[in-house]
Amino acid sequence: MIVASIATISTILLLFGLYNLLGYRKEKREWRKKTHQFYLEGERRRSMLIILGTKFDKTDTAKEMEGKLADANIPFTPSEFIGALVVSFMGILFVLVNIFNVPTFIAILISFLVLEGGRRMLFSIRKNRRRQILVEQLPEICRLLANSTRSGMTLNQGIQLVAKEMAEPAKSEFKNLAHELSLGIDFGSAIRALEKRVDNKEFHLFTATLLIQKRAGGNLYIVLDEMSQTLDERKLLKQEIKTMTAEQRYISYIVPVIPIFLVLMMNNVVDDFLDPLFSGIGLILLAIFVVGMIFTFVIVRRITNIRV
Repeated sequence: MIVASIATISTILLLFGLYNLLGYRKEKREWRKKTHQFYLEGERRRSMLIILGTKFDKTDTAKEMEGKLADANIPFTPSEFIGALVVSFMGILFVLVNIFNVPTFIAILISFLVLEGGRRMLFSIRKNRRRQILVEQLPEICRLLANSTRSGMTLNQGIQLVAKEMAEPAKSEFKNLAHELSLGIDFGSAIRALEKRVDNKEFHLFTATLLIQKRAGGNLYIVLDEMSQTLDERKLLKQEIKTMTAEQRYISYIVPVIPIFLVLMMNNVVDDFLDPLFSGIGLILLAIFVVGMIFTFVIVRRITNIRV
């Protein structure tokens, strides 16, 4: 009797569990359907911020900013970058006011200066980063073109091969070049347009070699093969110099930060520690400190910027 009761209860519980499981699966399908309707496939979420951001990205100001972001290899849209700046500003302001006890007006001023300085430094450090990556890909581009011409392909076919095999940003640049050539644009005009976009002395040498070969002929395989070896050697030399000067470059960033951090920590310990800085003599000393910090940073960066 007891065994039969347990078996009956177990069966009822099993059926009840299966019923709830089927109900949950049905609700889950409905949730997915509603989610799919809310997040339309291939479209952005319908949000006021996204709509405003999309409208801003279509303006002329955003187009100009988009070019700078691409040149600095920053994978943000203009609206996303501005949003990141706003969030960073609020974060710096929160830290200064709540952790270092800096007065609100001074904290707003410092946050703006830090954010603007950080933004300019970011673009300065990553300036022409896309071009630098393309120049780093140049030895492999030369090898691909050399091997393609050696196998009997024409120069235009070699350019199409580079557009297929290389990674970004060389892929996009040579794809545009191949497209222009397929439309019947003169080779010299197309390659000079590419040279103007990249604007690097190594790339100028590469384009000059292609133009001379196109006009005068010659063994392009030998020239490109030797160029790829030379560029590889230059790349290794630059990497070695960068490694040797890494300590000095990091010092140029750390040295200006340390006194600022110490002053903020002292302001957190001693009440009104920053007030004398905003008096007559304090402003003069603050200006001397800022100028000296910038001057030191520039000098160290110039010393460590060894050109090859």
